Amino acid sequence: MKHHPLKTILRFGLLSVGVGIIGASALFLMVIIDLPDPTRISERPIPESTKIFDRTGTVILYEIHGEEKRTLIPFTEIPDFVKFATIAGEDSNFYTHKGIDIRGIFRALYIDIKTRNFSQGGSTITQQLVKNTLVGKEQTLLRKVREALLAILLETRSSKNEILNLYLNQIPYGSNAYGIEAAAKTFFGKQAKSLTLAQSALIASLPKAPSFYSPYGTQKKELFERKDALLLRMKNLGFISEKDVEQAQKEILVFSNPTKNILAPHFVMYVREYISDLYDESTIENGGLQIVTTLDWDLQQKAEQIIKDAAPNNEKNLGAKNAALTAIDPKTGQILAMVGSRDYWETKNDGNVNVTTRLRQPGSAFKPIAYVTAFQKGYTPETILFDVPTEFNPLCTPDFAPSSPRVSQKDCYHPKNYDNAFRGPVTLRQSLQQSLNIPSVQVLYLAGIEDTIQTAERLGITSLKDRSRFGLSLVLGAGEVKLLELVSAYGAFATDGILNPKTPILKITDSQGFSINEFKPNPLTVLNEEAVRTLNSVLTDNEARVPVFVRENSLYFSDRIVAAKTGTTQNNWDAWTIGYTPSLVAGVWVGNNDNSEMKKNTAGALVAAPLWKKFMQYKLAEKTPELFTPPTPAKIEKPILKGLWQGSEIIKIDKISRKLATEFTPKEYILEVASGQPHSILYSINKNDPLGPAPSNPENDSQFNNWEIAIQKWFQTSGRFVPQPLIIPGVDDVHTEKNLPQISILKTDFSLTEKFISVSILSPFPIQTITAEFNSESARVLKTNATQFILYFPSDVAVGINTLSISAIDTYGNRQTIEKEISIREQ
Repeated sequence: MKHHPLKTILRFGLLSVGVGIIGASALFLMVIIDLPDPTRISERPIPESTKIFDRTGTVILYEIHGEEKRTLIPFTEIPDFVKFATIAGEDSNFYTHKGIDIRGIFRALYIDIKTRNFSQGGSTITQQLVKNTLVGKEQTLLRKVREALLAILLETRSSKNEILNLYLNQIPYGSNAYGIEAAAKTFFGKQAKSLTLAQSALIASLPKAPSFYSPYGTQKKELFERKDALLLRMKNLGFISEKDVEQAQKEILVFSNPTKNILAPHFVMYVREYISDLYDESTIENGGLQIVTTLDWDLQQKAEQIIKDAAPNNEKNLGAKNAALTAIDPKTGQILAMVGSRDYWETKNDGNVNVTTRLRQPGSAFKPIAYVTAFQKGYTPETILFDVPTEFNPLCTPDFAPSSPRVSQKDCYHPKNYDNAFRGPVTLRQSLQQSLNIPSVQVLYLAGIEDTIQTAERLGITSLKDRSRFGLSLVLGAGEVKLLELVSAYGAFATDGILNPKTPILKITDSQGFSINEFKPNPLTVLNEEAVRTLNSVLTDNEARVPVFVRENSLYFSDRIVAAKTGTTQNNWDAWTIGYTPSLVAGVWVGNNDNSEMKKNTAGALVAAPLWKKFMQYKLAEKTPELFTPPTPAKIEKPILKGLWQGSEIIKIDKISRKLATEFTPKEYILEVASGQPHSILYSINKNDPLGPAPSNPENDSQFNNWEIAIQKWFQTSGRFVPQPLIIPGVDDVHTEKNLPQISILKTDFSLTEKFISVSILSPFPIQTITAEFNSESARVLKTNATQFILYFPSDVAVGINTLSISAIDTYGNRQTIEKEISIREQ
């Protein structure tokens, strides 16, 4: 059966129409299926960078971000220059079209079809916003259709300014900067609201091809050409004037260093690690946290400059390539400054290593911890120890040789002082301030190694866990500690034994400005108050330091009281200085990261102290001088704890007669002296109870034999002798009852018109001082001869009974006082 050609054509046509309708419907479904609601674009969670600020909350030290570094700002804070430049560069018809630019789309579509890569532009600002937030960046025709449809829908439900604000806060500008605020900070180190016209035009030139036009890339010439072209387009569109263009084109643009777009880098990385214990990584990178730290930016810059300025000379003259500094407010524990190395960016010397948080040997800077432990047990600054050659291993002889086959020579321990000299008997005050090693090892033994480590741990030092590693050399710095922790520990000295744990954080708020973490003081009483005050009296005593340091040394301040201690490792690896006032503690370390030795005799006082002093002077200049509270004088009975070492018996004698003092000997004329044979402190002191009874068998102490023999040998071989005090037999015959001045007043009844009283004073010795008081008010005294004194009535003497008190003191301190009632009548 034949089909009519017309019917065949008709059927084919109907079939084609049906297929077309089905295809169009399918295409439409493909476009609209899962199409997001454009009105919810502003509700979409937008990743925001976490910002780390200084303590004022105004200086941004660093932004932590994931793939997108972003800070959202309101439309009112975006300058018109940025808005105009963006419109001129991306979409000059922005305020007139309805979401899409038809001519632009057809032009781009023609090129896309011709080249088959669908990469052409032509998108409006609204379309770009949709692409970056809702439909993605896949280069397909379907995506572009969906993009256009959503752009039209968005324009019907949002204002132009709302769309432009969303766009400027989300568009990528390159270098991980998303949004205009992040771009301004990244490329020019400033807030968007402070951008100039030239800077605005340059940033607006970036979104077209962020990688190609990057200020840090190789196409800077093309970038500046695009910027200038954009300025001309802004003028042609009426946004700016010809003069504006000329001025903007002349402006020299300086970009922030891309590798150094971070302030206080060691501190920032410390904070970064600190907050990682508080929040998960996603929250840190994208949660928009605002972290206000404790850092004093002005002080930080000064610290960085001091370290940087000293570095070249230290390296050339002392062989020290690196240095670190940190400072804390001891009253709060807040970290004020942290410089982890001379240059964070100097990879050759491991500049990114933060030495303030690395383990290093502190040398003598550890000694105050042992001394304060000893002071807590009852030892005093006047306690006498012997700086003489001493062997401290009980299994070695006093001659520094093994006394058993089980012991080798390397096991014997007999340290020396830094100058290889020995000073004989010294006080704990002298020992600490002159940084003497042998007495300090004795102090650690008396204080107890375990007790001293426990003191260190109460002070916040965390690196002394393995007790098996530490012996008596701990006091000389054999245990590695962190500068930051040791500075914090010294902070408890500054506050009478109250430790305020170190903290880098003042406040953390979320992206909405709500506080989620705020600094709260947490003071801990970790040391005995009197022991700390005693330590402070020692560490501020410049005179005790003078025999080793010159009087005007790097630890001395002429206008205020500052406590300080230096430290140097015996192998010249580390040099330290740590010091404090009641409101500031700072520490400096100098050395080499690879533990290579500095030059010989590179002591902390020489290389670290000058840097520390410059820093302290800078900060303290703005503060009123402060005083430490002095310790309460303690009543000590044992001779060696009072500084009397020549014997174990205390005798009180009169300074003048040198005979035994009596009840008539004035206190100021009593001299306490030690009599007998000198011994080591272990002879009369139980090391665990220094204020208790003397040990009945001192030889039971494992150190007694070596210490005792070392002392006796010292006096035998050093050419020095034990000075015995001059004591004359008998009792004080200068200060006796019969030698007291005799005061006589013959007349006690006076008329108001009389002006003076005659007083007779007889004394075996010349009268040095006479004082008189009427009714507790001073009276004028006139001497007429050796025994006669005239007392003038005070002008306000009253009629009636008055009390006259007269005291006379002779040249040897004999004192007599009498009181008399004096009657005054009218006539």
